[in-house]
Amino acid sequence: MSTTVKVGTLAPEFKAQAYAAGQFTEVSLKDYQGKWVCLFFYPLDFTFVCPTEIRAFAAKEAEFKELGCQVLGCSTDSAYSHKAWFERDLKEVKYPVLADTAHHVSRSYGVLMEDKGIALRGTFLIDPQGTLQWMSVNALDVGRSVDEVVRTLQALKTGEKCPVDWKPGKATLK
Repeated sequence: MSTTVKVGTLAPEFKAQAYAAGQFTEVSLKDYQGKWVCLFFYPLDFTFVCPTEIRAFAAKEAEFKELGCQVLGCSTDSAYSHKAWFERDLKEVKYPVLADTAHHVSRSYGVLMEDKGIALRGTFLIDPQGTLQWMSVNALDVGRSVDEVVRTLQALKTGEKCPVDWKPGKATLK
């Protein structure tokens, strides 16, 4: 039975094996209670668009941390596949990347392509109380804008109404 993920509701809990900075570990959403979480899904290791996004999240990881947000990647590949790919091509990536081989996480977030066994490019911002505050899902061939994810996180953290293209330092709506 699948559930529908909706903004404003509790984000689906998960626990999965992950690869992070040279180590295998287990990661759960509960590990990050009290922090923002940016959970992003990508289709497959050793592909073409995916490393551009993974590197973009790595390049912005310090900015996410300054905003009190933990970045977590996720694909349906194994932790061993992540290890092989990241050690070969993506050494700059330090954040955890979940191995969703049983498809529980991608299915619970509504991004699993059941017929292919891979995830769409979903991005989810979860607040410190575990509530899903923003989500975006892209087709397989179109990479997402990590700058827009950061901007959206900044806007959400104001707790105010933010107009189109709002950026820090700009006026919010009263």
